[in-house]
Amino acid sequence: MTSPIWRKSSRSTEGTTGQCVEVARLTKAIGMRDSKQPEGGHLALTTDQFAALVQRVKNSM
Repeated sequence: MTSPIWRKSSRSTEGTTGQCVEVARLTKAIGMRDSKQPEGGHLALTTDQFAALVQRVKNSM
C-alpha cells in the first residue's frame, strides 16, 4: 500500500499561522487532517460526505 499524498489549498502560504486542513485520497475515502499535527490522525469521509462538506462551506461564504 502506498502512502497517501496529502495536499492543502494553494491559498495556504508559509506566512500564515499554519491553520490549514490537508486532504488526501485514501483507498475508499477522502482523508482530512490538521497540517499542524499530521501525526495526530485524520478523519475519513466518503466521497459523498466530502462533496457535501465542500458544498456547505461554499454556501456559507
